[in-house]
Amino acid sequence: MDPTHDRSAQAEGRELVSRNSPAATTITPTIDQQVSAAGAIPCRVSVDEGYAAWAPTYDHTPNPLLALEQRCLLPLIPDITGKRMLDLACGTGRWLQKLLAAKPASGFGIDLSAPMLAVAQEKAAIAGRLVRADCLQLPFPSAAFDLAVCSFAVEHIRNLSEVAAEWSRVLKQSADLFITGLHPAAYAAGWRVGFRDGHAAMQIEAVPHAAEVMVAVFRAAGFAPWHMLQCFVGEPERPLFVTAGKERFFDAARGVPAIMISHFRRCSSASEIIAGYTAVP
Repeated sequence: MDPTHDRSAQAEGRELVSRNSPAATTITPTIDQQVSAAGAIPCRVSVDEGYAAWAPTYDHTPNPLLALEQRCLLPLIPDITGKRMLDLACGTGRWLQKLLAAKPASGFGIDLSAPMLAVAQEKAAIAGRLVRADCLQLPFPSAAFDLAVCSFAVEHIRNLSEVAAEWSRVLKQSADLFITGLHPAAYAAGWRVGFRDGHAAMQIEAVPHAAEVMVAVFRAAGFAPWHMLQCFVGEPERPLFVTAGKERFFDAARGVPAIMISHFRRCSSASEIIAGYTAVP
């Protein structure tokens, strides 16, 4: 795959979904409140604008939820030695870099944000494996991948049914798909996707969606829901709250399910799609 490939696309791969459409939560959240400590209301920005502004500091900002996601998701990922993997909406290539270290046969990352991909391209381990493309129009042949990861991004896609069908197309039978996002309960408790640009707080548009919506949409696209996990921050994340200056929020935060992880498996028959769903508390 040519790393300079650039497929022009509409912004739906990075757009906020409407409250009435079957999708939604957040891309890469920080623990922030609706109102900053100074009393200022965070500036609301679009997904494109927000991630363009966040890209230069994204890898350097303490983020307890990214640490929690890694702690909970890594044990679920099967051995990918000799297999082909895809990082959907890869951003700065965090998961692509990590999974390539597991020696797959090949791996690629795709994203629509040119600023985020520019940061990713600076990482030697993943340079040359990045494609600017839309999740609805993947520049890959059918049945090309054994595993895909989508970290904090699917909720910004306008048409979840179409993206599920496209991901089904590029995944092999029995391939694993892992999708993570801010838990709807966390969103209801006031958590948002956001960061600070200098002294200003910026909040990126996002809307949560429920596990049953994910299950229904991806089942219709030929996936069996294998596990649905809700993950809570714990003592391993406390130092990151401290570093971020948010230790005062830690005790309250640990009582709220912070992240939802959806694990689907690409299936070939209706009986496989119905079988084996495990909800993990």
